[in-house]
Amino acid sequence: MDRICDPFAYGDGPLDTCFWSETVSGEPSPVLDQDIKADIAIIGAGFTGLSAAIRLAEAGRKVVVLEAKQPGWGASGRNGGFCCLGGSKLPDAALKRKFGASEAHEYRLVERDAVNLVDKMITSLGIDVDRHSDGETILAHRPKDFTELEGEVSQLSQLYGVEPILHSQPDLAHEGMAGGFHGGLTIPIGFALNPKKYVLALTDAAQKAGATIFGDSAVTKVRSAPTGYVLDTDAGSVQCQKLIIATNGYSSEDLPDWMGGRFIPAQSSVLVTRPLSLEERESQGWTSYQMAYDTRNLLHYFRLMPDGRFLFGMRGGLATSEPVHHRIRREIRRDFEQMFPAWAHVDTPHYWSGFVCFNLNLTPFAGRVPEHPDLYAAFAYHGNGVAMGSYCGTVVADQILGRETLRHPQALQTPPKRFPGGHWRRAGMWPAYLGYKLMDL
Repeated sequence: MDRICDPFAYGDGPLDTCFWSETVSGEPSPVLDQDIKADIAIIGAGFTGLSAAIRLAEAGRKVVVLEAKQPGWGASGRNGGFCCLGGSKLPDAALKRKFGASEAHEYRLVERDAVNLVDKMITSLGIDVDRHSDGETILAHRPKDFTELEGEVSQLSQLYGVEPILHSQPDLAHEGMAGGFHGGLTIPIGFALNPKKYVLALTDAAQKAGATIFGDSAVTKVRSAPTGYVLDTDAGSVQCQKLIIATNGYSSEDLPDWMGGRFIPAQSSVLVTRPLSLEERESQGWTSYQMAYDTRNLLHYFRLMPDGRFLFGMRGGLATSEPVHHRIRREIRRDFEQMFPAWAHVDTPHYWSGFVCFNLNLTPFAGRVPEHPDLYAAFAYHGNGVAMGSYCGTVVADQILGRETLRHPQALQTPPKRFPGGHWRRAGMWPAYLGYKLMDL
């Protein structure tokens, strides 16, 4: 594998005290130890790869999923659990300039459809994912941001057919979301969940549908074959007719070579408190189970969970080494105490970090790779992979099956260009993050 970040980021160190790991149990997926054949092979057992595997296996295809660690080890098992609108970092005006008004509108509807798809999957599978929150609330960290939120109400209503709820600063306190915010906006689309429970439920569903999943079976090489590809691992191989790359921020430059330079991993860090008593919640004025985030470019995202713990996340460091991982723990704790001062005494025993994935297009990609008719990829959800990863995996599977059951607008089908800088492209994040910090003041 040819990866661009510090080896620490690809090991178990960032997950040492991940809360989600304590909420699940189960047998690990077996290691691939022989040479086998499949109709379709998938690299990556996260939301994307497993959603694709379910769809394809249910259609009668022979599917093999290869995961470098264990299903859900990557971003799918360590994110904040926000199933909500998002996936693109392009503003509406830029989307319209690039793809036209109609295609831009279709893409925004995909963001809504992605949430609905996860809702249907959870319901149809009958799984318990600790679901809560009625939509998502955006909190203005400056007065001018609240003014902008006021201007979005009509547009959101027309686009999604829902009625967003605008909250003044006093309203927030009444709704149990008190803090140093200048108002907010609730969009009644989306919900919160335990991502580890969700991704392991997808694993179980894929296996029941007939897919074969191998863990601790990192692909070391992708070779072209007369009819498809051969994927080599340390102890075996998979010969397949078609291949799906579903590794997102944990992708490698050379698996396959086409991926090189087309993604940037960016760190996100999360801490979780011990269970808060009702008295402690009331002392801060935060008693709502609503998932929320603030209006910063380098945003904070947070929610009270059903067991009384509080989850608080933010963008992580720019370096990916072990010392930086531990330094960010101090920084996220500092921000937590500044935003929720009544909880400055509360322990936060759980902390972890992981990658979100960006591309140069600033929109997700899900489709066939140009000039490679048997190669497909889905990645770059820009921090919103719960819904969008599930959707993109499903839409790629439908493309392989020749179906058109889901929206697949041009924004999703446009292959991302390569970032300049090659292996050093993450250096461009330093001035970008500095600019975002200045804009957030």
